[in-house]
Amino acid sequence: MGHDKLTGLCVSMVLAMVNPAHAASVTVDIHKISSAGLQDKIGSVVLSDSEQGLILDVNISNLPAGERGFHIHENGDCGPGEKDGTMTAGLAAGAHYDPQNTKTHQGPDGSGHKGDLPRLNIAKGQTKLTAPRITVSEVRGRSIVVHEGGDTYSDNPELGGGKARIACGVISKP
Repeated sequence: MGHDKLTGLCVSMVLAMVNPAHAASVTVDIHKISSAGLQDKIGSVVLSDSEQGLILDVNISNLPAGERGFHIHENGDCGPGEKDGTMTAGLAAGAHYDPQNTKTHQGPDGSGHKGDLPRLNIAKGQTKLTAPRITVSEVRGRSIVVHEGGDTYSDNPELGGGKARIACGVISKP
């Protein structure tokens, strides 16, 4: 192994030991989605672990201003899928991440599914959010979805999800 490669490997190992949150971070490219599939890249989300939970450093633009539902979905696929005979944007991402099969929406601090993230306010541009009950290792291989409406964190009247899926990114596996 060459000197430069060995030095780089040693520096990476030291950083991982000194700052495990840095070692566990992953960048997710976020794209607009439609019934035809992925569209233009509109930003990114950097995921990292902290003592408070999963930190989401969000930098998304080119979406309508306002509050949006923001979730981890079970599948690492942002493609469209068929629902009621119609191709639907982002359906391949599956349902909200719910490893305990709670089938309830109670927000990022509640005891429902773990896919609920804090509401995303697009008008703010770059923002940092915290999801206290999940980690980077838990969400790898899944997707992040932005919905067209705000999230109610409730099961009624519309399952709290924020309606149609308008943007998505696949979280890479390790």
